[in-house]
Amino acid sequence: MKIIRTRLDQSRAPIYEALETFRKMRVVPFDVPGHKRGRGNPELTAFLGQQCVGVDVNSMKPLDNLCHPVSVIHEAEELAADAFGAAHAFLMVGGTTSSVQSMVLTACKRGDEIILPRNVHKSVINALVLCGAVPVYVNPEVDQRLGISLGMRREQVAKAIAEHPNAVAVLVNNPTYYGICSDLRAIVKMAHDAGMLCLVDEAHGTHFYFGTRLPVSAMEAGADMASVSMHKSGGSLTQSSLLLVGPNVHAGYVRQIINLTQTTSGSYLLMSSLDISRRNLALRGREVFHQVADMAEYARQEINAVGGYYAFGRELMNGNSVFDFDTTKLSVHTLDIGLAGIEVYDILRDEYDIQIEFGDIGNVLAYLSMGDRPQELERLVSALAEIRRRYQKDGTGLLSQEYIDPEVVTSPQDAFYAEKVSLPLKESQGRVCSEFVMCYPPGIPILAPGERITVQILEHIQYAKSKGCSMTGSEDPDLNRINVLI
Repeated sequence: MKIIRTRLDQSRAPIYEALETFRKMRVVPFDVPGHKRGRGNPELTAFLGQQCVGVDVNSMKPLDNLCHPVSVIHEAEELAADAFGAAHAFLMVGGTTSSVQSMVLTACKRGDEIILPRNVHKSVINALVLCGAVPVYVNPEVDQRLGISLGMRREQVAKAIAEHPNAVAVLVNNPTYYGICSDLRAIVKMAHDAGMLCLVDEAHGTHFYFGTRLPVSAMEAGADMASVSMHKSGGSLTQSSLLLVGPNVHAGYVRQIINLTQTTSGSYLLMSSLDISRRNLALRGREVFHQVADMAEYARQEINAVGGYYAFGRELMNGNSVFDFDTTKLSVHTLDIGLAGIEVYDILRDEYDIQIEFGDIGNVLAYLSMGDRPQELERLVSALAEIRRRYQKDGTGLLSQEYIDPEVVTSPQDAFYAEKVSLPLKESQGRVCSEFVMCYPPGIPILAPGERITVQILEHIQYAKSKGCSMTGSEDPDLNRINVLI
């Protein structure tokens, strides 16, 4: 069902406008926050600036309330829905983690099955811990050269739907961290034909809504809900996000779900950044992301010309598990120069003052968006060439596999809340994990609650630790011990 509405005035930014009006008023603050427009915390004001702390305010009638918006926040959400082609949009101040969890909690309750790829962000599995839904994993194919997980094949989704006809939803990554996209239109149709919702984690696909040569967006493909990480490629402040909803989902119920976990003290800094960024994307996004895609393509060509590296792109497309590719993603395979991705990541930061998004066992990702400039890409390409010249070595013994098929024994919720015992990691083989283990970023669990710990997984964890990957999710910060079911 396509949404038809009169186009709204996208040059407006109602939250920003209301804050500017409020700034000019001489309101005496006998409310929170306690810094009182910065006067009570001069060090913070000196650090962030009066312009910033002066609009770090509490909800009040002229500024609306995020939990139950009726004026300027409501208008901002209507403008966001219009800009992104959704029936409804919700401003989210708990990051896209909050958006993803609200999306899953809206669709699922305890005991419900949800079909999803295993290479999801930990926020998806966290939501299953909260609501008690049961995952039906569609294990993605793996590119053997790159060691990365791909998208969901249509046949795999169809098989999962046929074998689990009572599942309530299908969840899709659009795209993966590496820029890989599944056949979203086909998956949406399969889900709807089976009476299921289609949920989309679009944390890394904000720009899809404003590009002419980019993969299809969730709302354009007919998905029911999408979590859009505006602070990643959309330009808003860190921790701000959008939750988009299609016409077949009850928006009032979604608001109730959001209010179960989202703060009652919504940050006006975050909300105004969403408002201003949405306006910027609506007015200039298509031009901007056309330039970003061109820059990324130029960088791919230059990096591949260096030799040793493989900056991959649309040539991976196979019409199914790599149905499309996000050309703004600059993902580079490093193993052919004898270095793990995390090693290249560390060298770029420590020796060249270049901070890229992440490095893992076999790849690095430079995240390109509206603020990047060609001269900085030239600096990155030059640094990679110099790293190859200085550090290239024999790659014998390097692991490549980023994804290991899990053996699911019990649901994430049952495992997370079960009686457990802490064991040395090396003694945990064969036991069922009750916590998360992941490299962050990207935050895709190597182990999730309810999965069996295998020799291959233990080798992967030890290798990732030895290469300097940031391991998170476990109770033991050093990951020398792990919690398992008794």
